[in-house]
Amino acid sequence: MRHLKAHRKLGRTSEHRNSLLRNLATSLINSKNERIVTTLPKAKELRPFVERAITLSRQAQSLPKEGSEARALHLRRQAAGFFHAGNMGAPTVPGRQARPERTAGVAALKRLFGELGERYKDRPGGYTRILKLGHREGDRAELAIIELVDNPREIEAQEAEKKRAKAASSKKKASGAKKAKAEAKDDGESEASKSSEE
Repeated sequence: MRHLKAHRKLGRTSEHRNSLLRNLATSLINSKNERIVTTLPKAKELRPFVERAITLSRQAQSLPKEGSEARALHLRRQAAGFFHAGNMGAPTVPGRQARPERTAGVAALKRLFGELGERYKDRPGGYTRILKLGHREGDRAELAIIELVDNPREIEAQEAEKKRAKAASSKKKASGAKKAKAEAKDDGESEASKSSEE
């Protein structure tokens, strides 16, 4: 029986596997193109991991504005568990109050609860898409792209497609109207020539 064997081990210890998934989630959230290339098993393991974090940000967005600051903070802290905390081992220089730079995990959390939570506020799941790429040259590992859906590049392409379809339909209408005018003109000329022959 396969009881309690839900996930792939990915050839790693549990600590290494959790660290790997956190790094992949951070890379996906912080990615400029909102997509990363990885192996197919890693992408399939990352999908539910990162979607849970996005669901937490969605829940925070749907909270009422007044009186829910504690709940929003709780959701934010829960989502922080999906990323590396960062800034813990920042060296302190005596006599200098230097604030350490934000790490990728903190930046990912900020983006998750800002831009992405707002984008997926009305979407009840399915925030990522996995596209297969084929096999890698060196070791024949199957590669895949995992990306966030409804990204700006995708929306831009849909709008361009709509514009092209609209332009094509208006061009068709215009050419149809010109044909109709030309046919009407030809019919008028042929009727005029018939009447002159009589």
